[in-house]
Amino acid sequence: MCIYMYPPRLADPKMTMTEISKYGEFGLIKHLTKDLKTVQPSTKKSVGDDCAVMDFGSKKVLMTTDMLLEGVHFNLEYVPLKHLGYKAAIVNFSDIYAMNGTPTQITVSLGISKRFSVEDIEALYLGIRLACERYNVDLVGGDTCASMTGLTISITCLGTAAAKDIVYRNGAKLNDLICVSGNLGTAYMGLQLLERERLANAEQPDFAGKEYLLERQLKPEARRDILESLRKAGVKPTAMMDISDGLSSELMHICSQSNVGCCIYEDKLPIDYQAAALAEEMNLNIVTCALNGGEDYELLFTCSLDDYEKLIPVDDLYIIGHITKPEYGCNLIGRNGEELALKAQGWNAFNE
Repeated sequence: MCIYMYPPRLADPKMTMTEISKYGEFGLIKHLTKDLKTVQPSTKKSVGDDCAVMDFGSKKVLMTTDMLLEGVHFNLEYVPLKHLGYKAAIVNFSDIYAMNGTPTQITVSLGISKRFSVEDIEALYLGIRLACERYNVDLVGGDTCASMTGLTISITCLGTAAAKDIVYRNGAKLNDLICVSGNLGTAYMGLQLLERERLANAEQPDFAGKEYLLERQLKPEARRDILESLRKAGVKPTAMMDISDGLSSELMHICSQSNVGCCIYEDKLPIDYQAAALAEEMNLNIVTCALNGGEDYELLFTCSLDDYEKLIPVDDLYIIGHITKPEYGCNLIGRNGEELALKAQGWNAFNE
């Protein structure tokens, strides 16, 4: 006879239980994988970067995976399924580009509740397929299953890179320049706009003049073009990440793994006019939004000081600071010269 506890507990019931929020997303991953050992010679980089790296021959294989949950990562009251599919693919491509690689294949797994029709899932797949076509990526498989909690999307992306080209998070050096592409905080302000209009329950949402903010939130792009420009300029970053959880969080990841500090400047942060105007309208601090907003999917990277002249002509690229000694910590220099310690206040699902 089998006896089951309900609800089942996987841990010893006599143990003191720890809330997951104590660790947060990245702390939990670090905790669960701290003693993880690899046994396959082909595994060159395991947990701890934007992608795992495996060696199967002349080129290295990159692998990343990302999961999106309805009610946590997206709200279907205002997110079209076609846009959601496109974004779900792009966030994975962005991880591959953040390693200086090229995405090549994806698999798509879906958890689908009964309220979705075949036509709904066709719209979602249309967005995924459009992203694949634009970035020359093949959709090669996946899985579907029933869900009791809405829609779940899990995408795994493979990519390739030559060993000499791969850029990790741990390569930043003293006096390296800190660079970002695009602008910051715009996707977050797009989300604030969507939420404001949803809560207002208006028959006709007021999006006039703010279309760019909506595009940045609903249909982001991976910055393949920046990598192409850097290669043409003869520049290889020393460390790199994409900005999914906020500039502060990502920069602190690079500094932690590279054992360095950093100094960035408020007046160097690239901020779009529409985002700044909406932040003022909503009584938000746009610098705080730029540092912590997340979902920009821009590239954050460090480069040798010797590459300064090569970086200047690169379009849509901004130098925002430099790498310092680790004992100096991670700091923002305000417009009046004040020094503020950076804090990792970006997206963390376990603290929501």
